[in-house]
Amino acid sequence: MSREFDALLSGTRIIPVITLHSAASAQPLAQALSDGGIRCAEVTLRTPASEDALRAMAEHPDLVVGAGTVLDAAQAERAVEAGARFVVSPGLDTGIADRCRSLGVPYLPGTATAGELMHALKLGRTAVKLFPAEQLGGLDLLNALAAPFTQARFIPTGGISPERMPHYLAHPAVLAVGGSWITPAALLDSGDYDGIRRLAAQAVERSRP
Repeated sequence: MSREFDALLSGTRIIPVITLHSAASAQPLAQALSDGGIRCAEVTLRTPASEDALRAMAEHPDLVVGAGTVLDAAQAERAVEAGARFVVSPGLDTGIADRCRSLGVPYLPGTATAGELMHALKLGRTAVKLFPAEQLGGLDLLNALAAPFTQARFIPTGGISPERMPHYLAHPAVLAVGGSWITPAALLDSGDYDGIRRLAAQAVERSRP
């Protein structure tokens, strides 16, 4: 339900989507994000180091850290064991939904169509990830889906730039926006955590009404 994510977000409306190739980056990255005002982050399970990185980031006291790119129920369970406070998948999977329900962890399924959204709502998932948002039509798609499904709340992710972010956040059906621009690979590879802190602070400032 959307209130589960309201509680996790604790007022923040920006969720950095992070892919790490080394767990050594996790703790300094978590501190940089926190110093920039970020309170929630998603670590994608796309690399061999991702579960260790998730575990390290989840130890930060001021961050709510979830797992992204979760593709099956077993992966969801490992992510929760590593400290994930929520689970995100690129599509809707009933096995993941059932496992997250049994673990007591919020599940954010990816949706791209009205049919997928109807399925998510039948499973009680009123908060969904709209993915890939920009590639599918951006705000036009969001408007089209939000109109008939008034109970749904969206976290658009995919191709969203800092310039586009405020337009999404102004939509009444949007809970938060996810994006990778706060933690670009170039800054992560060079260890420029101060640069990441600045991008985080800029995003937080732009997210304010």
